[in-house]
Amino acid sequence: MQVIHVAKSDSRLANNDLPIDIQRLRCRALYHALRFSPQIENLGKKLVERLRSRGRRYIALHLRYEKDMLSFTGCTYGLTDAESEELRIMSSLLYLSSMLENCIYEGQLSILFVAFFARENTNHWKMKKINATEQRIGGFCPLTPKEIGIFLRALGYLPSTLIYIAAGEIYGGDARLVELKSRFPNLIFKETIATQEELKAFAHHSSQTAALDYIISIESDVFIPSHSGNMARAVEGHRRFLGHGKTITPDRY
Repeated sequence: MQVIHVAKSDSRLANNDLPIDIQRLRCRALYHALRFSPQIENLGKKLVERLRSRGRRYIALHLRYEKDMLSFTGCTYGLTDAESEELRIMSSLLYLSSMLENCIYEGQLSILFVAFFARENTNHWKMKKINATEQRIGGFCPLTPKEIGIFLRALGYLPSTLIYIAAGEIYGGDARLVELKSRFPNLIFKETIATQEELKAFAHHSSQTAALDYIISIESDVFIPSHSGNMARAVEGHRRFLGHGKTITPDRY
């Protein structure tokens, strides 16, 4: 049995100083070539049709408020002390996992625990100490579900607006969504429009369920990301490539 380790690389097109026309061509070629497996494509299209049958027009809200997202960014605004501590511990575990991956690749398992307890002296972790207040002031934190609700109402969207939540499990569960639901009761999740049997094949495969969100998002009438991460940028670019669809990116500063 052979194992191939593929090193991480920076694939952003803007980093290689090519002319802007070539960059645009590369983007168009990549979006044109993008294909999901038939299983994902077929279910994604079905879910879009079911959304259309409910209200014809819908917003896809990329609500980045999952546990791992908050832990990685150190954004704890609006959380309880217990929740903040849970995220701090998870952040340390994420660091340990990253170090383990590097040490296995380099054959240096002996340095793993030394590096874990000397976190401040390593270069593997981009941010040594994460200050939640500074993160939020700097615009690096996703909007909370409550803030998204206020934002959408300020834009003039009516409470009857159909909103598809393109996200994983929201940290805090239904309790964290109460105020958003009070303003927009027509929130739709994958589990709302797909059967358990349909989703069974995607259980424990977060990248595949994210692909379903991607398909539903590019077909939406309006796409709104609460945080401008990789998927949000990819969806926005894909919608431009297709030549339709409004994308609204909130100013988080």
